[in-house]
Amino acid sequence: MRLRLTHTLMIASAGLAFTAAPAAAKHHMAGHQMMNPMVGGAAMYPTKNIIENAVNSKDHTTLVAAVKAAGLVETLSGPGPFTVFAPTNAAFAKLPAGTVDTLVKPENKATLTNILTYHVVPGRITAGQIAAMAAKHRGTASLTTVQGEKLMFRKVGNGFKVIDAKGGMARITIANVMQSNGVIHVIDSVLMP
Repeated sequence: MRLRLTHTLMIASAGLAFTAAPAAAKHHMAGHQMMNPMVGGAAMYPTKNIIENAVNSKDHTTLVAAVKAAGLVETLSGPGPFTVFAPTNAAFAKLPAGTVDTLVKPENKATLTNILTYHVVPGRITAGQIAAMAAKHRGTASLTTVQGEKLMFRKVGNGFKVIDAKGGMARITIANVMQSNGVIHVIDSVLMP
């Protein structure tokens, strides 16, 4: 009888621990989101959208100017969700001299839009999800962008390289910057469709 009672108590306490686990996980996740990485010297708030956060990053002023020139502010402020691979100012500086100035001219809006939407994937895709996809496909994952072409992701060391349609590569330098309407992954080169 005593053994049966002990066994029943163990099962009951295990059940309580199991039902409490989702609440603990939510609390941990909420705490994790409060620890969102700093980007460009600014706090990134998971309660703000992609544009509201990006405008505060001193490392993304070129990207923000390009998004404004392409007329994508309203879209990237919308409900999404979107996954944005966000090149830094240093990434844009790697392009040939004069490229950015040429792209932001009104007559080049279509080309600029094509390049920027190549940096956006529909949905909220975390680094963990990319890693899981890559693990299923011998270390390489593929995602289709809003622009319509694919980006490839290859595991390199502890992180991932993003490979564009032209074979160019960018490294994800800051992953999982959570936003109210998606997630940003900071990259160190501009991707070209």
